[in-house]
Amino acid sequence: MKKLHERYTSTKSNKTISLLIFLFAIVLSVSACGNSTTIEPDSESEVEEIQGIEEEPIDVPEEESPTEEQIEEILSIDEIVTSFEPEASVDIPDYAGELYVVMNDNIPFFTKDNLPTTSFEYYSELDELGRCGVACANIGQDLMPTEEREGIGQIKPSGWQTIKYDNVDGKYLYNRCHLVGYQLSGENANEKNLITGTRYLNVQGMLPFENMIADYVKETGNHVLYRVAPIFDDDDLLAYGVLMEGWSVEDEGDGICFNVFVYNVQPDVVIDYATGNSQMDERALAFTEPEPTESQDSNPDTQNGNEPGTPEPQESVEQQDPTPAGTDYILNTNTKKFHYPTCGSVKQMAEKNKQFYSGNRDDVIGMGYDPCKKCNP
Repeated sequence: MKKLHERYTSTKSNKTISLLIFLFAIVLSVSACGNSTTIEPDSESEVEEIQGIEEEPIDVPEEESPTEEQIEEILSIDEIVTSFEPEASVDIPDYAGELYVVMNDNIPFFTKDNLPTTSFEYYSELDELGRCGVACANIGQDLMPTEEREGIGQIKPSGWQTIKYDNVDGKYLYNRCHLVGYQLSGENANEKNLITGTRYLNVQGMLPFENMIADYVKETGNHVLYRVAPIFDDDDLLAYGVLMEGWSVEDEGDGICFNVFVYNVQPDVVIDYATGNSQMDERALAFTEPEPTESQDSNPDTQNGNEPGTPEPQESVEQQDPTPAGTDYILNTNTKKFHYPTCGSVKQMAEKNKQFYSGNRDDVIGMGYDPCKKCNP
């Protein structure tokens, strides 16, 4: 824990001056020729006086005990960073196509009383599966980095895989996502602060909130209490999202106040959260770019006689069925939901409730089944 709080202790210490050091300090003199002369005590009384000095301890002031306000602040920090169990206390809706959802009317879950006005950071220990837990920081200007960011490629968070898709910005599906962003904390290769997250989660989901906090702190000099909790299903190696809460301390939430859950998803990609495996959504594969005919000019700006730069008129086309016939699904006859075979929920499904189906998506829905919110078939 970096700058979390100081542990206060009071100790008594008595220091004495030894006779030898004292005599050395007062009797050693150097002549102009470099010769030293020893000065002898003139009387027994002087000796007794010197010995008496040795026996008297020097009083050293005791360290101050924490005040009641400091104790309350320490207890408040401990409560914020150690008592949060999101899986047990937060009801997160299934993914329904939106990148994030607002939680608790956008008000953070943590207490807003007696919040610290000093900067601190806290990162949970990795669990037995190597997964990150809650990260929390009171963001102030003194936490923000003053040096260039270092490499983090040596860290392999739980569920990490290196895979590329042409439809993903930057090609790589997964990023090493900081729970508390580097621009806020200066944390580089801290394995307790890095999860496997999609490019979509990292750049379009989390980054706008991090930028908002950074801008506010730089402009006001105030603190923002920021807590991020990755949420895992059972033993999944990949978090299906992160709960993000922010609250500006000094102005009691007037500057920054949010509570959102951001889903760890990527458009047109199906993710197995149990392992981190992925594949292109079959519905996306059903749409292909039409090949140009011989009568069409290869220059898109001059097709159909348009002037360069003029938008090409759109022709009405018949709506295609988004799911081709013969798609494979796994039906859960108990929950009445259907999944892609690669969905992490399938392996957790009881065999007696598992039913294989190959056909059209609309037909499955017509049979009374709802699509899984995780794999979104």
